[in-house]
Amino acid sequence: MRRESRVILALDEVRPERAFMVAERTADVVDAIKINWPLVLATSPETITRLAGLAPVICDFKVADIPNTVSLIVSQAMGRGAEGVIVHGFAGSDSVRAAVEAAGSGKIFVVTEMSHPGGAEYTAPVAGSLARMAVRCGAAGIIAPATRPERLAALRREVGPLLILSPGVGAQGGSASEALRMGADYVIVGRGIYGAEDPREAALRVVREAKAVSLP
Repeated sequence: MRRESRVILALDEVRPERAFMVAERTADVVDAIKINWPLVLATSPETITRLAGLAPVICDFKVADIPNTVSLIVSQAMGRGAEGVIVHGFAGSDSVRAAVEAAGSGKIFVVTEMSHPGGAEYTAPVAGSLARMAVRCGAAGIIAPATRPERLAALRREVGPLLILSPGVGAQGGSASEALRMGADYVIVGRGIYGAEDPREAALRVVREAKAVSLP
């Protein structure tokens, strides 16, 4: 995955023409495009392949199932060109290991703490444990909230050099610059880019903010 802008586009747009237009206009600006079930359901799994021709694709499927099912989902995503898949850690270490094995040379990112207010209820109390499990299982990185930057710093101490992808920038109130200063490797921005009148300029604004933060 590139590490030039440190910005990942969360392409949760469900209008196909609009989604592909946004992707085409921002693919050279962001380091990756993250897609979730809304876009895949509005189009088809082949969307993974189409977008992978523009930029690295992370499938934010938040997989949480028994190891065999996890393996099947991850294998299908990777086979269509995804560079990474996001999985939940609460399904257990056997499921996370199955994801890592199925990914091969691809990347698995483990959700430790979600960025919305409800994330503080159940994921936050066990986030440290989930982060340590991600390390043990050989994951490439974790997902940690830009909306609670102090938690980013704490989770960075748990995972060492693993990648931290941080959602919640923009519409949810998180700051790209603060998240990067507190330990994120990448910030994830969705509505602030794909919902903008000029998605490319919106992406460039976030990129300029991110690049103003000194790399660790």
